[in-house]
Amino acid sequence: MKRLMGSLLAFTMSALSIFLPAVNVSAQAQGPGEKAKSVLHAYGPGGPAPAMKEAARVFGGKKGINIEVTAGPTPTWKDKAMQDADLVFSGSEYMMTDFIQKDIPDLIDKSTIHTLYLRPSAILVRPGNPKKISGVNDLSKPGNKILVVQGAGQVGMWEDVAGRTGKIELVDGIRKNIGAFAANSAEAKRLWANDPSFDAWLIWTIWQKESPALADLVKTEPENTIFRSCGIAITNRSEQKQLAKEFVDFLESAEAGEIFVKWGWMAR
Repeated sequence: MKRLMGSLLAFTMSALSIFLPAVNVSAQAQGPGEKAKSVLHAYGPGGPAPAMKEAARVFGGKKGINIEVTAGPTPTWKDKAMQDADLVFSGSEYMMTDFIQKDIPDLIDKSTIHTLYLRPSAILVRPGNPKKISGVNDLSKPGNKILVVQGAGQVGMWEDVAGRTGKIELVDGIRKNIGAFAANSAEAKRLWANDPSFDAWLIWTIWQKESPALADLVKTEPENTIFRSCGIAITNRSEQKQLAKEFVDFLESAEAGEIFVKWGWMAR
């Protein structure tokens, strides 16, 4: 009897499968009549990331789309970017050129490159500024241990700051006080957080905005201040070029400008 009932049940289920449509699980998850959101993928360095991510959230909310911003040292994302990037942003003009010439060759549409915002150099000091560092000239004083970045938008940055006034002694003095040359800003941030022996970190204003509890900000003197940019470009492989262009246009708007200024960038 049990064998007979089992056979009848199997037959019934088989027959029903002929007449009932298959269930599409992914479609059900979206809900009836719902449409999957468009997604733009943007890649670039960590410096512009806080402002870029906030701008992406605002624009995405207006358009009803998702913009996924992936940021960090180029080697951590370049392979993925070659597969799905719609946009690439940079932390300096030479970085954008490096993207084109060697890092992600043939990915960027050079005709779409836009320079968005500039960021000024600055000195980050320990909270309360215990060494009383007031500017670039103090970085050359004996006993001040300095952290700099040698890469990722900052190649030669410390030398540009120190050498702007043509004072050899200032360049030489700062060189002697550099305790570490970090490969990128993320590595420098880890060093700064974990090694209190560093008294000053020559970097961009935006990094104090990103982690205000880690450091106070001292402006570099006007005659020593340098600026580097955030740029953006649309990729050749993007299948959503019009939507990507709309996001670039938004990044150049007054609304996006307020976001970037909040994160330490200069207004357009």
